[in-house]
Formats: sequence, structure tokens, C-alpha cells
Amino acid sequence: QVSLVESGGGLVQPGGSLRLSCTASGSIFRIVAMGWYRQAPGKQRELVASIRTAGMTLYSDAVRGRFTVSRDNANNTVYLQMNSLKREDTAVYYCNVELLLGDIVTDYWGKGTPVTVSS
Repeated sequence: QVSLVESGGGLVQPGGSLRLSCTASGSIFRIVAMGWYRQAPGKQRELVASIRTAGMTLYSDAVRGRFTVSRDNANNTVYLQMNSLKREDTAVYYCNVELLLGDIVTDYWGKGTPVTVSS
């Protein structure tokens, strides 16, 4: 089994910053990628940012230039530094880990941490 523990969400004013973290533990053989998705009320879950083991990053257009994803490979932890937050960034943020076992890539999800951007 794989467990993902997220932290760092909360309430922040527009223009503020937050840092999310997520640590994976359990039967981790090979991590292909770690990242963050978000789901706002009434909307579908969407990719925010991801980082592969080799360091390649991917960002959604909505957050590029404001958010930074990083990893601590030794501790199986992924971070999301969120700056210049906007009201439209309000959502539940979910940690995602892609694990490779043999030839199969499996997604694991955290329970989500809420981020509210409001004055």
C-alpha cells in the first residue's frame, strides 16, 4: 500500500503565498512522477504541476510563472510553492504520485488539502 500525506493548505489573501507538501510512504518501488492537481467547486479536477524523477516539470497555463513544483527524492516528498495567489486558485489541491511496478504505471492520490484565496 502507498500513503500520501499532504499539508500546507489554508486561507490566504489575494497576492499571498502558500507552500504545499506531500510525502509518499509505503510500498514505493519506483516513482515516475509526483505532482499536484486541483478541483474547484463545480469543476473537473485539473493538473496544476508535476515533476518527473529526472527533474522535468510541467505546469498548467493558469499557474505558470506563479507556482513552482519541486521534489526531495530522498524523502519521497513533493512541494508546491504558490505565489501571487488569485481568487481563482481556490480549490482542493490533491497530491498525485505515479509509481512504476514492472510495466504498469499506477496513480495514487492524497485526500486533498483545501486552499482558499479570499480577502
